[in-house]
Formats: sequence, structure tokens, C-alpha cells
Amino acid sequence: MPRIHFQQQLAELKDKILAMAALSQQALDACVDAYLQRDAGLCEFVRDNEKAINSAQRELDEMAYDLLAKEQPMAIDLRFILAVIKINGDLERIGDQSMSIAARTMDLIDCDSIDLPIDIDGMRNCAALMIRTALQSLLDADAQIAESVLAMDDEIDRMNRIAHEDLTKFIQGHSALSAHALQAIIISRNLERIADHATNIAMDVIFWVRGSDVRHQLSVAID
Repeated sequence: MPRIHFQQQLAELKDKILAMAALSQQALDACVDAYLQRDAGLCEFVRDNEKAINSAQRELDEMAYDLLAKEQPMAIDLRFILAVIKINGDLERIGDQSMSIAARTMDLIDCDSIDLPIDIDGMRNCAALMIRTALQSLLDADAQIAESVLAMDDEIDRMNRIAHEDLTKFIQGHSALSAHALQAIIISRNLERIADHATNIAMDVIFWVRGSDVRHQLSVAID
């Protein structure tokens, strides 16, 4: 009976991390829509959502640490709880990055949209796909799916690099619009960082399922 109860608690922990993930995904979509549409209401939604994410993070961490202390799990169950704690942190940071995009948007809220040499929506879609795929690997306990996320990271790195180069050139030729371009550079970096956190989640799934740490096999340094 105690073992059955423990497995039920692990299932509840997984449900909580997936609910946390849904909040982070909502934050990403809302902040980019806010930027593209210059929508102050969506910025406010991201701010409120950030409070919910922070509350969910505290609740999930408390449950995970309680399980570690009371159940003293071994092997794959221990790795799962440790992975959830780390994934929880990455999901919270996705919320932070989304809040940063919302803040940049508020600085531009009264400005007309201008055509900049950057594909913000494309970067959002790439990051969102990485998050969804990483979460699918968590749901299915599938390390192969997680590995596919690692391969996607190069594309958003490329998009961020091109955006930085093109926007720097744009500033040189359009100094009056430099504030818009600088905000776009920051947002591009935010989106690239969100993708990095998706990569972290995928690596944690691999650690959970296989017991192997692949972090230092990649050339990414993620805060």
C-alpha cells in the first residue's frame, strides 16, 4: 500500500509540472501576441500569469522536496523528482523571459508598428515547438523525443544571430528608429533564451529516463 501511495504522489507531481508548463506556454504566446499587436491588455495578462507561475513553482517545489525527505526514493524515481525540480525552475524562467518581452512591449505600446528585419513570430513558433516537444517527451518518458529538441536549438540560435546582425545594420541606416530595433534585439534574445530552457527540459528528461547527463556534451550555457 505505501508503494502504491508513493506512485500516486509521483503521478500527481507529473500532473502539477504539466499544469505549470501550460502556464508558461500561455505566457510565451501572450507576450509575443502583445508585441505584434501592441496590446496592453495582453501585457497585463502576462503579468498576472507570472504571479500564477511563481505560486505554482513554490507549490511544486514544496511537494517535490517533501517526497524526497519522506520517501527517500531510489534510482529512476529519485531521478524523476530531481528532474521535476529542475524542469520547474526552467518553466519559471520561461515565465520571466515572457515577462521581459511584455515589459519591452509596454515601452512601445504607444508607438506604431514598423517593419523590422526580424521574424518574431517565427522565433516564437520555433521556441513553442521546442517546449511542446520537450513536454511530450516528459509525458511519454521518451528520451528519443527529448533528443529531437536538442537538434532544434541550432535553428533558433541561427534566427537570433541573423536578427541581431540585420537589426544592427538597420540601426545604422535608421537612427530615428533605433529604439524599436533595440527592443526587437532584446526580444529576440528573450526568445532564444526561452528555447534554451526548453533544451534544458529535454536534457532533464534524458537524465530521468536514461540516467545520463548530456548537459556538458552540448555547447550551450543556460542560466
